[in-house]
Amino acid sequence: MKYARFIAGGRMLSGHLHDGHLIDAAGVAHDPDSVQFRLPVDPPKVIALALNYNDHAGELGLTQPSEPALFWKPNTTLLPHRGTVIYPRGAEFMHYEVELGVIIGRDARRVKAGDAMDYVGGYTIGNDLVVRDYVTNTFRPPLRGKGWDTFGPLGPYYVTANEIADPHDLALTAHVNGELRQQGSTRDMIFSIPELIEHISRFMTLQKDDVILTGTPKGISHVHPGDVMRLEVEGLGVLVNGIQEEDDLAEPIKGKEAKEGEWDGR
Repeated sequence: MKYARFIAGGRMLSGHLHDGHLIDAAGVAHDPDSVQFRLPVDPPKVIALALNYNDHAGELGLTQPSEPALFWKPNTTLLPHRGTVIYPRGAEFMHYEVELGVIIGRDARRVKAGDAMDYVGGYTIGNDLVVRDYVTNTFRPPLRGKGWDTFGPLGPYYVTANEIADPHDLALTAHVNGELRQQGSTRDMIFSIPELIEHISRFMTLQKDDVILTGTPKGISHVHPGDVMRLEVEGLGVLVNGIQEEDDLAEPIKGKEAKEGEWDGR
């Protein structure tokens, strides 16, 4: 089942997708093109994975970590389907990343890989946006590059786990202004969903509605104010977000993060 949370007629509603319409709790049908989507869940936390596809590590000239490389995606980054991404003034290279988002269905602690899929509630699409200017040193968590407000679109749906036969065999695509920019498959993930849940839950509790962003394949490219990103993960729908430049009151960002082994004077 595909579930969504949305606003229609000034009311916050939730419903499931049926025959192209969102059916709310009262049985009223809503046109998805006419509602304002909300986030599919309000996650206690979002944990993202860097370099989980070999081809993506290769295009960045980085070495694939020997264990999952995790970082936080602040909740202030989160943005629903059709929300507007803000492009930081002065950014030299900002790009999208289409990702499979795993939604945790119940609290998980010290879960073994063999049992991990029992803790998956469902899936959604994630866009792990980044200002690459600030992601050159893999020894530093990429918060300054990936933690900007609006840099974590999620949605549009919460797709229950039973709807997806094999989450490790899903096509991923990203279009910008109608042009195909990124294409891959979750078949090529280095660390599987069970491996990630086992690894993370060994040292922290994964809570109900937490989201794990599982990484992105090769195919990043610069996006600009005015562009529209259309991300799709097979079986999960389509996540669309436009981009607008930051307001004139914001000072342009300056400087770049030092590369590994370099001292940047700070």
